[in-house]
Amino acid sequence: MTFISLTYALFLVSVLGIYWSLQQQKSQMWALLIVSLVFYTSLQAPTLVKEQTWLQLLASPQVAYVPLLLVITLINFRLGKAIGENTALGLYATDPNEDWQFDQAFWNRQRLKLLWLGIVLNVLLLLSFKYIPFLLNSVAGFYGQLTGAPLPVAANTASWVSTNLIAPLGLSFFSFECIAYLIDVYRGAPAQERFLNFAAYKLFFPKLIAGPITRYHQFSAQLKTLQFPTLNQITEGLWLIACGAVKKALIADRLGIFVDLCFGNLERAGSGDLWLAIAAYGLQLYLDFSGYVDIARGSAILLGFHLPENFDFPYFSTSIAEFWRRWHITLGDWLRNYLYFPLGGSRQGLRRTCLNLLIVMLIAGIWHGAAWGYVVWGAIHGISLVVHRLTEDHSHRSEKARKWWQSFPGLVVAWLLTQTMVFVSWVFFRLPNLKQSGLVIQRLWGHPADAQFAAKVYGEAIGLDQSQLTFLLWILVALMFFVYTVHRGLKLQLNWPVKLLLVPLCLYVVWVFAPQGGLPYIYFDF
Repeated sequence: MTFISLTYALFLVSVLGIYWSLQQQKSQMWALLIVSLVFYTSLQAPTLVKEQTWLQLLASPQVAYVPLLLVITLINFRLGKAIGENTALGLYATDPNEDWQFDQAFWNRQRLKLLWLGIVLNVLLLLSFKYIPFLLNSVAGFYGQLTGAPLPVAANTASWVSTNLIAPLGLSFFSFECIAYLIDVYRGAPAQERFLNFAAYKLFFPKLIAGPITRYHQFSAQLKTLQFPTLNQITEGLWLIACGAVKKALIADRLGIFVDLCFGNLERAGSGDLWLAIAAYGLQLYLDFSGYVDIARGSAILLGFHLPENFDFPYFSTSIAEFWRRWHITLGDWLRNYLYFPLGGSRQGLRRTCLNLLIVMLIAGIWHGAAWGYVVWGAIHGISLVVHRLTEDHSHRSEKARKWWQSFPGLVVAWLLTQTMVFVSWVFFRLPNLKQSGLVIQRLWGHPADAQFAAKVYGEAIGLDQSQLTFLLWILVALMFFVYTVHRGLKLQLNWPVKLLLVPLCLYVVWVFAPQGGLPYIYFDF
């Protein structure tokens, strides 16, 4: 079951009917938990209705991981509760026969130990499933370079783990939310007392696989005012679902066809083709992921919850710092609150600030996947943030530099530099194998295309020549700029009756014109 499918539509309608027919919140939470588990187990079976039997479904890896997710959820729940209880004991230890300061220090140490235990367990969960083959292959590679002899034990173990151990879908998002919850409780937020509510939050199906990363207390606060959505909210939910379907199925998947063909035939593609593929992939990634989030947020609204926004027109940013405030917003918020600030943020001088930025972005790269390409991607963004921070520091001391960057030519140059860096860095994101991404970088200038490449890719596969595809990409950028101007500049939005009329039209267009089969969501890999 995927978001862009008739199966999901029927699933969502059924869930809404069951969910809102229940009167007690406890029953609603049970319903949410059960349907979320059903949704999760179906993700390995997109062709369940036509081909896959229920026995095959029950044997799928995601079904096997349901107990694991429930156990990890329970462990984090119990750790959070223990940290919260110790917080209360430390705050209210007023027995005159005791040394209150000693008691408080003792409980603070206990809470810190519990917090680190939770962080280590969640990090180990990620390492066990996602990074063991990468670490073993890296060790084998370094050992071979140092000694000139292979290390077959490490390589063979990595190969076995890669073949036999499939990571649960959404594991990275799942672990980051757990870590955020434990840190929030340690910092003083109340711990959840009911496991059912916590489990319903952790496994909430709209955000379960690819976010947005949602803090528990943002979610739990809405339980106090949970009510059937108004007509305006229902319209907004349906509108988000329709917009997400258009972004993903109608645009991103069509761009993905060209991107896959081009990056799958690197030996034949020319420099112009590679630049076009880089631009197409950047747009595909944004529309694919933001389309997913739109459908997730729309589904949540229909269930009475509001998930945080994850994108705010990032490709119109004029600095890399602004880009990260507008791209994958919830991940950027997580990195700032739970990594950058604890490392010292910008409070310990310029050198330490630059080091903190580099460390945070390297971790962000590694979080996205177990390959050196993601590390390089994170390093590029980290270095870019450092350069921006140094430039910003210089501008504060130089009136001439500050005026230049605030002028129209300066803003245009800043936008071009920022987006060029962002789009070129996507090469390592799309091709995390450094041999492949390195080949793309080498061939970005002056490399001719194979004669058969144009005939096969442009003529047979997509039915457009290179200039026509380039023109369509610019049209797409222009449309995005128009929407950006309307939303951000003019502060205008469609009213709910217009949205309600456009929803069936959008869904019908997707049904008729979207590519058959569709492509998997890119961020499902992370």
